[in-house]
Amino acid sequence: MQHTNKIASIYKELQQQMCRQLEEGDGKAVFQQVPWTKDIGSGLTCVMKEGNVIEKAGLNFSHVEGDFSPKMEAILGMKANKYSATGISSIIHPYNPFMPIIHMNVRYFELDNGTSWFGGGIDLTPHYINKAQATWFHQILKDICDKYDKNYYPDYKTWADNYFFNKHRNETRGVGGIFFDRIQPKGEEAFENFLAYTIDLAKAYPNIYCDLMEMNKSVEFNEVNKQWQALRRGRYVEYNLVYDRGTKFGLESGGNTESILVSMPPMAQWEYNFAPEADSAEQQTLDLLKKELDWVNMK
Repeated sequence: MQHTNKIASIYKELQQQMCRQLEEGDGKAVFQQVPWTKDIGSGLTCVMKEGNVIEKAGLNFSHVEGDFSPKMEAILGMKANKYSATGISSIIHPYNPFMPIIHMNVRYFELDNGTSWFGGGIDLTPHYINKAQATWFHQILKDICDKYDKNYYPDYKTWADNYFFNKHRNETRGVGGIFFDRIQPKGEEAFENFLAYTIDLAKAYPNIYCDLMEMNKSVEFNEVNKQWQALRRGRYVEYNLVYDRGTKFGLESGGNTESILVSMPPMAQWEYNFAPEADSAEQQTLDLLKKELDWVNMK
């Protein structure tokens, strides 16, 4: 499908740029690049581990097409015979508990029924929430959004609050960010404009994390902090396996399983009925895992 091929070429080059920036920011590890090919298409899985700051990172590109199965119809709520899709997805898990987890995804889908759309976003999951850094992060996203449409940030921020939410825990996955899905620009100019928006988000992603590494990589931590990090990683796993539509669609479409599940942390824990001490840094983080917080204007 014409648009998918064009966008796949752009996203594939962006992936390489992002890998180089994150390697430079970490200063030690490099991405292992593993191309894969299946009946539905191909991709490039890039995995970093055991860096100076980054314990594990995945930065994946894929370009796939195939039959639109009944289960895909159920997931997406529409009918078609064929689909094509391309995208970049990434997640970074750091060693230091005071460094946040970050996730980014930009993607494009086309169906043979004439329907096509963009999806994606960036969100931040601190193990310990730093209000000033959360505000800084949201301001960057707002500035990118405002460049294209003043409604993007408030709309997509609310979307992220609702999407990255562990219903069974009644808590947000982190401090959110922006999320959008099934965006269907009308007309060629609007289409090119939204494509440019997804490119700007992808370019911002490594810049954001390299800055966060500089801010937090030297913060001292102890075993209590590491235990808390492992427990928060457990909540991250719960979300990805229970709610994440990209994980479900990727597995259902017959995508590369190792690439899809590279988002999982290297180690996580679950402790029965764990409760942090009152007024502790851990409890303060839990108190901020809520929807509808105005991070840009947070005091």
